[in-house]
Amino acid sequence: MGQGVSATALLPATPDRVFRAMTSAEICRWWVHPGVFDTREWNGDVRVVGRWESAGIGGGQPYRLKGEYLEIEIPVRLVHTWKMVGEAGNPSTATYRVEPEGDSVRLTVGHASLMIREICEATRAGWETSLTRLAEILTEERAAASA
Repeated sequence: MGQGVSATALLPATPDRVFRAMTSAEICRWWVHPGVFDTREWNGDVRVVGRWESAGIGGGQPYRLKGEYLEIEIPVRLVHTWKMVGEAGNPSTATYRVEPEGDSVRLTVGHASLMIREICEATRAGWETSLTRLAEILTEERAAASA
């Protein structure tokens, strides 16, 4: 069945704002791990059985990811498959939970059915750096709005 990882971040935003960041081309700004990978393209049809695809550079090489939305509960839950284009085997599954916490939101990402331990560790690190970048972006937005 594979292994799983999770990452969480407290984000200074509303649930709607966080959900929009997870389901739009804004992903190109925050699905990053500096020096390891960056996402340069994203498109998606955000509906159950809708598909998404992204592309970027990882380890100096181009990559393409694709998946299908399995569950969408705006703005609190999103589940989709995740697979490297051309890779054999079944896709993994990413689950996002958005929970209000004071004037912020706790975003928890669970990524399940990862088949190789090294992939698990790289995926965990990637989610942690990506959520850190999302928090930076949303912090800048909140500061600009209150200025």
